[in-house]
Amino acid sequence: MDKIQEEIIEEFSIYDDWLDKYDYLISLSDELPVIDPAHRTEEYLINGCQSRVWVDAREEEGKLYFSADSDAIITRGIIALLIRVMNGRTPQEVLDMDLYFIEAIGLQANLSPTRANGLLAMIKQMKLYALAYANKTR
Repeated sequence: MDKIQEEIIEEFSIYDDWLDKYDYLISLSDELPVIDPAHRTEEYLINGCQSRVWVDAREEEGKLYFSADSDAIITRGIIALLIRVMNGRTPQEVLDMDLYFIEAIGLQANLSPTRANGLLAMIKQMKLYALAYANKTR
């Protein structure tokens, strides 16, 4: 089992109501690693999100580290969760990762269709970064 994903599942299990879970998700937006303002451009913008979401990745000593921003506070919380799970992993680990916490906490099921599509677009972009870095090291 993945320790970080298990922590997230436990944190969300405290709340019975999805309104409380949304409030918690919003509070997580404060933990979002700040993206360099130079990367808050069209080049880093994720297509497929209802809100505007910028994601960047860098590699240090074989591990990936993401930063991001969004103009929507719930989306900021969602990307903060994804970064929390994927940060500090090798590109291959990110590519192979099963993000089971999303289903376990009921996140995708409780998002609007446009936000659910945005979630998938964020995951896809982060995995594309991982693929690019994995290919770079081969």
